[in-house]
Amino acid sequence: MLGQGIAAEPRLFTVSVAGSVLHGALLVGNAYVVGEIVGRVVTPAFQQDRADTGALALAAAVLLGISGLRVAAMFARRLAAGAMMFRLQAGYRERITRRYLELPLAWHQRNSAGSLLSTATSDVEAAVQPFAPLPLAVGTIVMLVGALGSVLWTDWVLGLVGLVLVPSLFALNVLYSRRMSPRQMRAQKLRAGVAEIAHESFDGALVIKTMGREGAETTRFSAQVGELRDALIAVGRLRGLFDPVMDALPSIGTIAVLLLGTWRLSSGAITVSQLVSVAFLFTVLAFPLRAIAWLVGDMPRGVAGYERVHAVLAAEGSTRYGEDDPVRTGPAHLEFEDVSFSYVDGEPVLDGVTLEVPPGRTIALVGPTGSGKSTIASLAVRLVDPAAGTVRLDGADLRTLTAEALARSIALVPQLPFVFDDTVRANIALDRPAADDAEVWAALRLAQIDSFIAGLPESLDTEVGERGTSLSGGQRQRLTLARALAGHPRLLILDDATSAVDPRVEAAILGALRSAAGEGASILVVAYRRATIALADEVVYLENGRIVARGTHPELLATVPGYRDLVTAYEKAEALND
Repeated sequence: MLGQGIAAEPRLFTVSVAGSVLHGALLVGNAYVVGEIVGRVVTPAFQQDRADTGALALAAAVLLGISGLRVAAMFARRLAAGAMMFRLQAGYRERITRRYLELPLAWHQRNSAGSLLSTATSDVEAAVQPFAPLPLAVGTIVMLVGALGSVLWTDWVLGLVGLVLVPSLFALNVLYSRRMSPRQMRAQKLRAGVAEIAHESFDGALVIKTMGREGAETTRFSAQVGELRDALIAVGRLRGLFDPVMDALPSIGTIAVLLLGTWRLSSGAITVSQLVSVAFLFTVLAFPLRAIAWLVGDMPRGVAGYERVHAVLAAEGSTRYGEDDPVRTGPAHLEFEDVSFSYVDGEPVLDGVTLEVPPGRTIALVGPTGSGKSTIASLAVRLVDPAAGTVRLDGADLRTLTAEALARSIALVPQLPFVFDDTVRANIALDRPAADDAEVWAALRLAQIDSFIAGLPESLDTEVGERGTSLSGGQRQRLTLARALAGHPRLLILDDATSAVDPRVEAAILGALRSAAGEGASILVVAYRRATIALADEVVYLENGRIVARGTHPELLATVPGYRDLVTAYEKAEALND
């Protein structure tokens, strides 16, 4: 984890470590300067009962100069370390978001939205947190080596204190890391669980309120939050035990140095300056040594976050696009040749499906729930790839086309409409250069929603709210249909995209689409209503992932009992609802 972060930002890391090493070197040097000032200036002043003003001024200037350099070194270290951490954080979030968009629909269906949000936020923060204390810790290690060498050079007896203290600190850190790691990993997983439940509750607010489930959801959320609270308390309890011990060890070392140093001084083995330098050095080591503790304290959570981030970045199943980017005009020609498909559980959804959407024609897919209609729509727009067989657009395998070629040629209007928290114009145009206001209004007219938009206080500049909360279900469907039409697709796929629209409005929409289809688009529509089906040039009837029959609506109504029962049952249900 640390190696990848350093490799991503080598310059900032180098600057930060250089500042930290310089700060550590100045700290060690300052200890010996203080020792020399005590031995050469302060002690003689007491002995002679007078102070040398020039010597005091020089000592003050030297100490101020070292302090100034330490401030500059500390500023460079902290600024570079902070920039490194936040740049890594931004980089990881961009990579994760890009990976989310690259991964196929099946992968997203296996992972909850709350967990994915947690990975992009708290897991990334945890993964980069160790980079804040890392340069200081590296500089501290360099400083410890230099300080220990200096103490041993000064007096080997006092050096023994350092030889005991430093390994003890590292051993304590290793023990702490091993105890803390499982606690932090559990806490990080529980954070994701809290985010998952919260996201699900917000997303399902309508169901929760209408079903009176507020209390149950609060209880469910509270239980998860309670587990996270207990896990974090366990983390804090261990850290609360570790921190005082880390603070105490340098102080114990200082006491040991003073006791041994007094004995060595009385025997003439060291001077007053040397004793003061070594004691002062052990005193100022307390804070830098905390950097190692901070790094070790952040590492378990950082590793837990990094493992979750890495799991996303290393996830398999990306949609690999081809390199063909043909520029064609006119209605597209879609072909399914002996296509089979299964989801993760292995149950076949489609089995040997062969169908064709000729240029400029409208084909309706009809079948009971679970027959594979939406899967065909997903395959046609390449949200998923077939397990066997081939899907072709104008004779080319979809897998050989670029993402741009697919997006330019095919538009899918899904069963569940999604509207961005933005203006009407932004939702329709989607920053496409060709989608100016004239094109937006033309698309709105085809979707039979232009008069409604024109009547809004700010017209195209009206904010529709998150997920289009200010719109009805039918209005959201028509808005997403207009979005698809604004791109002038050569193949339009409607996956039950007008189910929430009034039948009369639906008839007007489909009539407008049919009249426009011959000019620019072929249409593949997943349909239930007779009015929708009747507008198709051909109806394809599916059962259990297979095409059972095809023909015109009157032909299937007369010859296929399953088709007749399905269509008439839907009409009877609509009549009862009316």
